[in-house]
Amino acid sequence: MSEFAGKPLDGRVVLIVGATGGLGEAASVAAARAGATVVLLGRNVRRLNKVYDAVTAAGGEAMLYPMDLEGASPDDHLDMAERLKETFGRLDGLLHVAAEFRGLTPLEYTDPAQIARAMHINVTAPIWLTSAVLPVMKLSDDASVVFVVDDVDHVGKAHWGPYAAAQQARAALVPMWAKETEGSSVRIAGLQPGPMRTALRAKATVEDIDSRLRDPEAYAADCVRLLSAAGRGAHGHIERVLAPEPTPTRVALSVLSS
Repeated sequence: MSEFAGKPLDGRVVLIVGATGGLGEAASVAAARAGATVVLLGRNVRRLNKVYDAVTAAGGEAMLYPMDLEGASPDDHLDMAERLKETFGRLDGLLHVAAEFRGLTPLEYTDPAQIARAMHINVTAPIWLTSAVLPVMKLSDDASVVFVVDDVDHVGKAHWGPYAAAQQARAALVPMWAKETEGSSVRIAGLQPGPMRTALRAKATVEDIDSRLRDPEAYAADCVRLLSAAGRGAHGHIERVLAPEPTPTRVALSVLSS
């Protein structure tokens, strides 16, 4: 049974950028359960196939689009946009979840190539990709772009380096692009989820005891909401969400009579 009443993404085509990550996979499955046809974009084909299997197991339809954001050129993004237009005739949703972070390092000692890589994957590539698909999204009656951003207060501390700078730049895209799309059928929003148990966070934390820590699945419904018509009120804003603490599982114990 779907966890979304009425399938809020029914009939929509949604592109998930970074579909093989923790939140990317959870959002892909949730979007499929909500009725969307999902286009799964990532660089690792084996992991993309794993997400594809999870989506189809949930009863959804999916298309794989292998792409390495680090090496993809602006023309590669334009080619993808043209293929989406030819295949579906429009694009109704775009979720940016891909992120690049290699670990905590003083900025002074960070490899210059890593600075360029982090800025490109976290900021430049999303700009290129969004710019390429916007004409295809404008063919939709109601399209949504959602940028997932990290907590800039948290990552803005020492040693977070280019990742922190990139996240602040990424967050700045939301209100700016929202102003530029005013009057069109495309809206722009951001989602700042609370702390999640992901491979990215594990690179920065040895022993994570944050009581707010949740699995990525806890924020999948927020991705769906912002991609759906229910997210219209979030245009130009970054929603900061902290998922509630999971309800403890109750286990019934049978008592054996003597």
